[in-house]
Amino acid sequence: MPAAPDFPPAPDQVKPQRALISLSDKAGLEDAARALHDLGVELVSTGGTKAAIEKLGLPVKDVADLTGFPEMMDGRVKTLHPVVHGGLLGVRNAPTHAEAMTTHGIGAIDIVWIDLYPFEKTVEQGGGFEAAIENIDIGGPAMIRSGSKNHGHVAVAVDGESIALILEALKVEGSTDLALRKRLAARAFARTAAYDAAVSGWFAGQIEDAAPARKSIAGSLAQTLRYGENPHQTGAFYRTGERRPGVAYAEQVQGKELGYNNIADADAAYELVAEFEQPAVVIVKHANPCGVAVGKDLSEAYARALECDAVSAFGGVIAVNRPLNGADAEAITSVFTEVVIAPGADDAAKAVFAAKKNLRLLITDGLPDPHGPGEVFRSVAGGFLVQSRDRSLIKPSDLKIVTRRQPTPTEIQDMLFAFTVAKHVKSNAI
Repeated sequence: MPAAPDFPPAPDQVKPQRALISLSDKAGLEDAARALHDLGVELVSTGGTKAAIEKLGLPVKDVADLTGFPEMMDGRVKTLHPVVHGGLLGVRNAPTHAEAMTTHGIGAIDIVWIDLYPFEKTVEQGGGFEAAIENIDIGGPAMIRSGSKNHGHVAVAVDGESIALILEALKVEGSTDLALRKRLAARAFARTAAYDAAVSGWFAGQIEDAAPARKSIAGSLAQTLRYGENPHQTGAFYRTGERRPGVAYAEQVQGKELGYNNIADADAAYELVAEFEQPAVVIVKHANPCGVAVGKDLSEAYARALECDAVSAFGGVIAVNRPLNGADAEAITSVFTEVVIAPGADDAAKAVFAAKKNLRLLITDGLPDPHGPGEVFRSVAGGFLVQSRDRSLIKPSDLKIVTRRQPTPTEIQDMLFAFTVAKHVKSNAI
């Protein structure tokens, strides 16, 4: 382990002279690049980002002009060079670093704005193995980590919010302060960690390694919650990037902000209701189904589900597996309900729900595949458990009848229904 060098304290304020920008997603580039230029910051870039900045009529220097080496190997090698990383890692007020930068002609880079190759999006959109491999960014994470390690002197942006914070500070103070640079570094390290987790998780899946030696879980913040399971606990909601229809990517049409328990119960209810081919309704209270039924339509299924336990249904979460109409909404709103999640709702249904201001209506882009792949996580003290999602499907042909009296077809269907519900019950299933 390297010994900690005796560096002078980092300055609180840093007035940037040079920014290195490399973006896959050019959204926000024009405004930010113009703002940096107007503030007297020299722009350095590569490839498509450099071309985009030039198209804006702004002066921009190619990284190759700094390094003396052209971009090569189909863009795989362009920023992995001492002039780039020395400019990011050099501690400006450390005499030995300053001497090395002068001796080797290394100019300081004070801002680095990088959003990484779109690996997650490539995988999400079904890109093949080679496409995924080519979208694994190497130079980007290296520069982000270099700049973040040297946050005493460098401000790092990994998204639009980060660069906006930098520009706001520059417009007000003409410089970035140490507290901001620390916040940006923390955000940047989290981004590269999430990126590496996505790559390692995908790669483990390519070689069908169910239990890799190391396992990383990453997510992006979807919502800060008012509190966790109880009011004295903090809570937050993260998306992992798995495009499974459900509460994580649902559109909230109306109602108060979702809480921790709302999200957990809505997920449990929607996963269960997706198991049924007939119109079905699931009512969940305190993480367990208190009513599950199928019917000729959702209104009938709801009436049956409510009969299971009308008391517990009060203030519960309801999931359905068909788009809702006005009659369905009228039935559901007859009892106080916290959340309704559905794969659709017509205008008549939305109008009925709109009269219940506190009811949260969530609309998804489909139903989750109950037999699709995936993993389930659970934390324990000092670690976490991982298991594959329960994809079991019990068919009549799987049943072994051992009783003297053979069950009727209706009894078999009832038993299969009970098995399906029991699969999703967390406590004793009755």
